[in-house]
Amino acid sequence: MVHSIELVFDAETETAIRGIWAQLAAAGVPSQAPAARPHVTLAVAQRIDPRVDAELATVLDRLPIDCTLGATLIFGRSHGVLARLVVPTSALLELHEQVYRLAEPHLVPGPLPNVAPGQWTAHTTLARRVGPAQLGRAQRIAGRADIPGRFVGLRRWDGNARTEYPI
Repeated sequence: MVHSIELVFDAETETAIRGIWAQLAAAGVPSQAPAARPHVTLAVAQRIDPRVDAELATVLDRLPIDCTLGATLIFGRSHGVLARLVVPTSALLELHEQVYRLAEPHLVPGPLPNVAPGQWTAHTTLARRVGPAQLGRAQRIAGRADIPGRFVGLRRWDGNARTEYPI
């Protein structure tokens, strides 16, 4: 499993995302519910040294940040990951770059390349292993109107222990 640094949403945005998860699950699409928490990953590695928390606390004054969950995205091929794009803003991109810079020395053996500034696609995952037969239905459920939201916190996620550490 991987470890990550993640942005977390306010209660209203989290509720909206969980509502989509529930609709996907009811339609037989393998959604994130109920095990996960809605988030946006900023940095990811095989392991993250917990000493990063103190350094990342210095960016908390940038929060909250308003956001918009936009179009649906599909990552992967035959059985993909369904997500909603987080529309990039200057504030979000600057926060990502700062978090990445502070976290990079603590990412062991190093960050995965898809989260580097200039390579990162801000998104929140809705479902995994979505097969071709489910894709149309899943996109209709997930891809309705834009969702206004807000990021209110950071966490470090330990995927091995399935434990979150609020920053």
